[in-house]
Amino acid sequence: MTSTLSRLLPNTAPWRSSRDFRLTWTSGTVTLLGSIFTMTAIPLQIAHLTDSPLAVGAVGAVELLPAIVFGLYGGVLADRADRRTVALATEIALAALTALLLANALLGAPAVWPLYVAAGVAAALQGVQQPSVEAMVPRLVPHEQLVAAGSLLSLRWSIAGVAGPAAAGLLIAGAGVRAAYLVDLATFLVSIALLARVRPVPSERDAEAPVLREFVDGARYAAGRPDLLGTYLADLAATVFALPTALFPFLAEELDAVWALGLLYSAAAAGSLLAAATGGWTDRVHRHGRLVLLAAAVVGAATAGAALAPGLWAVLLCLAVAGAANWAGDTFRSAIWNQSIPDELRGRAAGLEMLIGSAGPALGDLRAGGLAARQGIRAALRTGGLLCLGSSAVLSAALPSLWRYDARAHGEPAAPATP
Repeated sequence: MTSTLSRLLPNTAPWRSSRDFRLTWTSGTVTLLGSIFTMTAIPLQIAHLTDSPLAVGAVGAVELLPAIVFGLYGGVLADRADRRTVALATEIALAALTALLLANALLGAPAVWPLYVAAGVAAALQGVQQPSVEAMVPRLVPHEQLVAAGSLLSLRWSIAGVAGPAAAGLLIAGAGVRAAYLVDLATFLVSIALLARVRPVPSERDAEAPVLREFVDGARYAAGRPDLLGTYLADLAATVFALPTALFPFLAEELDAVWALGLLYSAAAAGSLLAAATGGWTDRVHRHGRLVLLAAAVVGAATAGAALAPGLWAVLLCLAVAGAANWAGDTFRSAIWNQSIPDELRGRAAGLEMLIGSAGPALGDLRAGGLAARQGIRAALRTGGLLCLGSSAVLSAALPSLWRYDARAHGEPAAPATP
C-alpha cells in the first residue's frame, strides 16, 4: 500500500535537488495565489462602481490585446535577455501596479478608469514575464527531471485554482477589495525576495535580428516541426471547444442550482488538483505525444458528457474529469517543449503558447455564447465537446510524428541549423 501510494505522489526531485527551481516554484506559487485576489477584486469593484455587466465584461477585452502582443514580444525577449532579470523586473512592476490599485481603493470616491488601465498593463507585464519564467525551467533542473518539474509547475496552478478564488471571495466579502489588494501586494513582496535569490539565467546567444524577424524565426521553427505544431493545435482545440466557463452561470440556472455556480467554476480546478497530487506516474511514461492527444480527447468527451449529465453532481464529475485530463495535457505538452526545443528558441515557443492561452479561451467563450444563443446551453456544451474530441482524432491521423513522439529519443535538444 505504501509503495503504491509513493508511486502516485508527485516526484519532488526537482524541488529537492535544485535550489533555484525551489525558489522559482515557491515565488511563482505565492504570487499566483496573491494575483487571484486582485483578479477577483477588479471585476467586483467595477461592478460595485458602475452596476453594469457590460463594464465588467470590458475588462476581458482590455486585457486580451496586451496579453497577445506583449506575450509575443516577451517570447523574443526571453531568448535575448537574462530570464531571471526579466522575471524579477516585471514582478516589481506588477507589485507597483497593485500598490496603485490599493491607493485608488483607499480614496473616498475610487475612480473606475484606473482599474481598466491596471488590467491592461498587468496583462502586458504578465505577457512579458511568463515566457521568461517558463523558459528558465530547463536551465534549472537536469534533463531527466523535466517531466517531474512540469508536473510540479502544473500542481501550483491547480492549488491556486482551487484555493485562490474561495479565499479571495471570503476575504472580499468580509473586508472589501482593499484587503484583497493588500494581500496581493504582500505576496508580491515575498515573491520578489525569493526571485531575487535565483541565480542569473543569461541568454546563450547574441541577438542581432529585429524583434519581428526573431519572432518569425520562432514561428517558422514551430511550423516546421509537426510534432511541436500538434501540441499547440491540441491546446487550441481544448481551449476553443471545451470547458466554456462563460456558459456556467446559465448552466447553473438550467440545473436550478444558482447556489452552485462557484462549484461549477472550481470543479475543473479540483480535478486538476487531484490529478496533480497523484501524478507521480507521469515521469515513468514516455509516449508524451499520444498522451497529449488522448488528454485533449478526454477533455472533449467529458465536456460533452457534462451536456448529457442528468443533474448537478454528474455535471461536476464530468467537469472534474475534464480538469484532470487538461492537467495531463499541460504536463506532457510542457515536457515535449522542454525536452526538444533548443534553449535559444524556448522563449519564443513560450510566447506562442501565451498567444494560444490568451486567445483560445476568449474565442471559446465567444463560440459557446453564440451557439448557446441559437441552440441552447446543453447543445453548445455537447457540440464543443464533440468538436474537441474530433479535433484530437484528426490531429492523431494528420500528425503521426506527434502520436509517435517518445521522450527516450530526445536528449538535450540541439541548436537549430542557421539558414
